[in-house]
Amino acid sequence: MVSVSIIMGSDSDMPVMSQAAGVLEELQIEYEMRILSAHRQTKELIDYLEKAKEKGIKVIIAGAGKAAALPGICASVFPLPVIGVPMKTSDLGGLDSLYSIVQMPTGVPVSTVAINGAKNAALLAARILAVSDENIEVNLTEYNEKMVRSVSMKDQKLQDEGYEVFLNDR
Repeated sequence: MVSVSIIMGSDSDMPVMSQAAGVLEELQIEYEMRILSAHRQTKELIDYLEKAKEKGIKVIIAGAGKAAALPGICASVFPLPVIGVPMKTSDLGGLDSLYSIVQMPTGVPVSTVAINGAKNAALLAARILAVSDENIEVNLTEYNEKMVRSVSMKDQKLQDEGYEVFLNDR
């Protein structure tokens, strides 16, 4: 059953939001991905959000840039967790997106990750789901252990070969 919905307002957000999909796949969490514009498809977006919980969606990851209305609209309609991913923009480097998402009014909470932080959004969604799903918790533990091993291997390479060789191998 699909547990997570990844929504973006534009296909230009796909390179970042696909990173969330990759993490969810690695953690074996089913998701769906949609392009639904808060400004150009408001009715379609609201229709989708009103039916999302019935479909089994438990967490929404919403990526948006500039005015970044999408996560807030999701949170105003969808009754379960919404995680906003502010997109880096050419105008203000993503600060516009970040401020738009993080400054939600009382009663419309949106968890917000770093600019272009779709991977962390997926990991946060997984942690939310792991509260009631032991398999996801196990997969998260394995993911974290893999990350620890990766950093340890890089440190060992640095110790063995020095930083010059380390940098040249990148």
